[in-house]
Amino acid sequence: MTTFQLLLLIVAGGVFYLFFKQLFSGDHPKRGVDFEAKVGDEQIGGINRPDKTFSTPNVQPTRMEQLLQMTDDAVAKEDFEEAIKALGSALIIEEHNTEVLQKMGYVYMQTGEYAEAKESYEKLLSLDETDDMAHALLANVLHKLGDEEGAEKHHERAIELDPEYAPHHFNYANTLYDLGRKKEALVGYTKAYALDDTLDEAQKMIKEMESSNG
Repeated sequence: MTTFQLLLLIVAGGVFYLFFKQLFSGDHPKRGVDFEAKVGDEQIGGINRPDKTFSTPNVQPTRMEQLLQMTDDAVAKEDFEEAIKALGSALIIEEHNTEVLQKMGYVYMQTGEYAEAKESYEKLLSLDETDDMAHALLANVLHKLGDEEGAEKHHERAIELDPEYAPHHFNYANTLYDLGRKKEALVGYTKAYALDDTLDEAQKMIKEMESSNG
């Protein structure tokens, strides 16, 4: 063996030694294990591989969401007939949808169709008797319809369910005021204002009633 051949053998041995040392050391990258993104929102792909960049899908609103938006747009324009049409279509899709029923009651209140509003709020309560807002809204409708006993019952139930909600006390006070029960109304206005001092109308009624009594 020549000196050159011996040198080649030594070099080849060294290369194989380093290769197998690296192979069995466990330091080489493992597919699917050692790669970590540098930042939390790093995307696969990018400018170098645009074919590997994934876009966010454009999610289309559901038919129910479209109808509710149409309702809101119609109410904003005070086109209550169009709002009722949209809500009617929504109820065909989901007859027990509480948001639709509440909006329907509101629209009927705006058009003076109190019997229809009453029906919507009664449906709400049939789905959830503990809905304090439904009780308060139904009380307002019953007051409009002249059912004062029913109105009083639902006002009191709304307050029972959420005694810290100032508008419940304010609305009940309005009903009592209309019925000529001024002292009880003053108690209600005072309670409402104590719970929420931004209720300017409550403060106004308190001052008006106190000055007339004085």
